[in-house]
Amino acid sequence: MNTQTFNISLPKELVSKIDRQAKREYKNRSELIRDLLQKYLRDKEEWDDLLNYGKKVGKKMGIKNEEDVDRIVHEYRHGKKYS
Repeated sequence: MNTQTFNISLPKELVSKIDRQAKREYKNRSELIRDLLQKYLRDKEEWDDLLNYGKKVGKKMGIKNEEDVDRIVHEYRHGKKYS
């Protein structure tokens, strides 16, 4: 694996939590932080994709603001169904 080392500053309490979790998972600090960052970035990308999909669908439905969303939710809950 091609790696690069860099320094970051973290509160001591957070470092202690990281070290405890790494020990529970039989990993070193770097492995745990690397795994957590990869998971965060994967999750972030999935949420961004979902948000973009929602915007696309919303645009097709003519949604321009939160008031439109509230109106559609209200109508849906009271019998008018949307596709």
